Amino acid sequence: MTETLRNYIDGAWQPARGAALLDVENPSTGETIAQVPLSERKHLDQAVDAARRAFASWAAEPVARRCEPLRRLAALMREDMEATSRVLTREMGKSLPDSRAEMKRAIENVDIACTAPLVQQGEKLVGASHGIDGEVLRVPVGVFGVIAPFNFPAMVPFWFVPYAVATGNTIMVKPSERVPSTMAHLASLMDRCGFPAGVVNVVHGDRAVAEALSEHDGVDGLSFVGTTRVCRIIAERCARTRKRCQVMGGAKNHLVALPDANMDQVIRNMVTSCYGCAGQRCMAASAIVCVGEATHEEVVSRFVQASREVRVADPLDPAVADEPMVMGPVISAQARRFIVETIEKGCAEGARLALDGRDVRVPGREGGHFLGPTVFTDVRPGSLLHATEIFGPVVVILRAASLDEAIGIINDHPYGNGASLYTQDGYAARRFKLEARAGMIGINVGIPAPVASLPFGGMKDSVWSDIKAQGRAAFRFYTDEKVVTERYWAS
Repeated sequence: MTETLRNYIDGAWQPARGAALLDVENPSTGETIAQVPLSERKHLDQAVDAARRAFASWAAEPVARRCEPLRRLAALMREDMEATSRVLTREMGKSLPDSRAEMKRAIENVDIACTAPLVQQGEKLVGASHGIDGEVLRVPVGVFGVIAPFNFPAMVPFWFVPYAVATGNTIMVKPSERVPSTMAHLASLMDRCGFPAGVVNVVHGDRAVAEALSEHDGVDGLSFVGTTRVCRIIAERCARTRKRCQVMGGAKNHLVALPDANMDQVIRNMVTSCYGCAGQRCMAASAIVCVGEATHEEVVSRFVQASREVRVADPLDPAVADEPMVMGPVISAQARRFIVETIEKGCAEGARLALDGRDVRVPGREGGHFLGPTVFTDVRPGSLLHATEIFGPVVVILRAASLDEAIGIINDHPYGNGASLYTQDGYAARRFKLEARAGMIGINVGIPAPVASLPFGGMKDSVWSDIKAQGRAAFRFYTDEKVVTERYWAS
């Protein structure tokens, strides 16, 4: 029997009465694995009301006590990692090793959030003036919302949830309706950890709930990860309703190879960077820039061959489940159509299709949304293929005559999420990390992945807010600075 998911509001599982239901499918098979309610405004209002009621008492709890249920949650998540990873893989399609890695990163954020007794401390200036001291207090803000994407249904919500509650706020999460079961599973773990009712809430739904959350007068801040087109809309709505926001958008991440790079390591690294999660990562590389003609010839030859060897399969097939590099499906038939249409447009604009993954088939999984690795060469900077965030296993390879030209290609692109350089030259590496306009820089690292103790976020059209996710940045986002100036006269 197909499970019908429920909302988690005010510490209880509640059916979204009257809401339409949407089928959730396994993208590897096309089969329906759950039904998710498309909640209405009244359901969101219930969650906001619960969060607002819970806020005052939760904010008044000593910070160490607020961390106690988080510590229990981290332990439960470690204990339950394999089960959660399988739920994630089943509904999202990434490999089991990728799902396990995602869970580890989610847990790391819980661990970092538990440092709140240290990181949330304020500042004191003794002697701001004669007999006057100044103090900065970091205090909780109120009620926050999260609108999460489909590609990291565990990690991305945990860029936000543990920091919000550790700092004394209450929160609600709207998971992607494409992958709601992972967050429902994690909410079942949170339900066992002793959070007071209303501190953490999960409301399922589609665009209507997201829009209502971004406009709701009872919500003080919002975190969103998605397309840049929607980022603009969310950021504008948050500004109109005086919400603080973290709004993170699209990407076209570049890998730059210099002639002195260790090519054996480079090709292996490029393959995992480009095709992990079928290219559906905000930090996946999708553009390779080769500096020099000899570098270009070697990278094209070796990368195309290595791409042919990537195994495309149902990641839950026992024959491949634990292999480190298995590429599963893209998330939906709609996503697959968009990728195929973009490949066709790339051919029409004159790029050379060096490897075509459109006809890949996985025996026994004819209902799945599979594409094979696809590689274009002779791609012009700024062309449709280069400009578009395809969000699939499609890689474009460009030429550059020098490091200056390669950096220029990156800096002229509207997106600036991540960029990496392969080289053994320290001088070139230093120039790259200072001059390339991207928020996440890698040196001999294909994916400059988010590290929980450090901030995460891009530049340019990849981000529509000032404060990034994770690390100390998260503590700034979820607290207000209250400045106290005080003086006492002698009795």
